Amino acid sequence: MDRRIVAAFLAGLLVAPANIAFATPLAAAPASVRIDKTRIDNALAGMITSGRAAGVSALIWQDGREVYFGKAGFADREAKLPMTRDTQVTLFSMTKPVTGVALMQLWEQGKFRLDDPLAKYLPEFAHMQIMDKDGSLHPATRPILVRDILRHTAGFSYGTGMGHEPADVAFDKADPLGLDHDLAEMGKRLGQLPLLFDPGTEWRYSVAADVQALLVETLSGQPYEAYVRQHILDPLGMHETGWTKSQDRLPRFAALYLRPPGGGPIVRQDDALTRQTNFAPRKLTPGGFGLVGPIDDYMRFARMLVGQGTLDGVRILQPETVKLMSTNQLDPAITERSWLPGKGNMGFGLDFAVRVGQPKDAQENRGTIGEFFWDGAASTLFWVDPVNKLTTVFFAQTRPNDQTLHRDLRRAVYGDDYLGPDKVRQ
Repeated sequence: MDRRIVAAFLAGLLVAPANIAFATPLAAAPASVRIDKTRIDNALAGMITSGRAAGVSALIWQDGREVYFGKAGFADREAKLPMTRDTQVTLFSMTKPVTGVALMQLWEQGKFRLDDPLAKYLPEFAHMQIMDKDGSLHPATRPILVRDILRHTAGFSYGTGMGHEPADVAFDKADPLGLDHDLAEMGKRLGQLPLLFDPGTEWRYSVAADVQALLVETLSGQPYEAYVRQHILDPLGMHETGWTKSQDRLPRFAALYLRPPGGGPIVRQDDALTRQTNFAPRKLTPGGFGLVGPIDDYMRFARMLVGQGTLDGVRILQPETVKLMSTNQLDPAITERSWLPGKGNMGFGLDFAVRVGQPKDAQENRGTIGEFFWDGAASTLFWVDPVNKLTTVFFAQTRPNDQTLHRDLRRAVYGDDYLGPDKVRQ
C-alpha cells in the first residue's frame, strides 16, 4: 500500500490558525436567527475570489424546511466542472459522528456500558503503556474506558500528522490505518502501541473513532460497513454515501486542492492519489474517515440529529441518547485540550464538539450554546443548533482544514453580533 494515502489524510487534520477578524464589535444578540441569503451568497463567493477554495456549497434547514442552498466555484477547477448538489466530496472526519451514532445504537441495546473497560470487549487493549517524551515506558494508571474512545481521552496517537512525540513516531511505523489491514488487524497493531498519556487525563484527537468501528463490528457481529449501511445510511435514505464507491461516480467527484505550507495559491492534489484513496481495493473500513457523498445525503444525517434521533418517521437514536452525545463530557480537570479551544468556547461530547458558552470575543465563531458539530480535513463542516432548530452542512475540498472558511460561513449565517442565549433552555 502507498503510505502517502494515510500520511496525507493525517497531515490534513492539522487545523489552520485563526487569523480572520470580524468587521464589527459585539453587540446585543438578535432574538433568533434569520437567514440572509444574499449575505451567505457573498460569503461563499468570497471564499473563491480569495483563493482559499476552488468550490464550495452550503445547505441550511431550519424549522423543518430548507431555507438556503448556495454554491460557488468549481468541483473541478481545471475542467470547469461547477459545484452542484450532486457533487460527491470526501468527508474525511465527518465520518466520525456517523461512527459514534452506530456505536451508541448498540449502547441503547445494552451491549456495553460507557464506563466499561474497553478490554472487556477488545482484549488487545488490556495492558496499555504510556510513552513519555523521553521515550521511556510505564504502565497506564487506569484502563481505557469505552467513554474515552468516544471523547478522545483514551491517549491514542494519530501519528506525526498530529504530533511529534515518540508515541506518534511509533504509530507511523506500525501503520495501523494501512488500507490493506482490516479492522481486526488495525486493533491488533494499535493495542501493541504506547499511549501518549494516561486515559482520562487529556483531550487529544486520535485514532479512537477507528477503535469505535472495531467495537461496533465486534458487538454487532456484522462487518462495520454492512452495519452502518443497514442501520444508518439506508434507513436515512443516504443511498449515495458510503466507503465503497463505484466508478460511475467519478465524473461527479470533487477534486482535492492543497494549500501550500508557506502560503500561496491552492494547488490540485495528484489525481492518481485521489483515485487510489477513494477507488483502490482496500480491506480497512475506517471509523474515522473514508465516507464520500453528496450534500443532501449528509443533511439527512444532520436533520436526524436536530430531530432528536428521528427523520421522516424513522428512529435512529432515542432523544436521550442524542442529548447525551451532544452534552460536554470533559471534566474541568482535563485542561490539556490540544487545538480544540481554537474551534471556539467548546467542550466535547461523544464524537461531537459542543459549545458550552457564548463566543468570548469578535474573532470566535458565531454560534449558540448547546450546538454540536464536527468538520473534516478538506474543510467540510456541519453543525446542529437545537435552539434555532437549524442545521447547516458546508462542503469544500481544501486541505488542510481551513477554519477561516468556517468562520466566514458562520458569520454569514448568524451575523456579526449574534451570541445566542446565555444558557440553554431545558
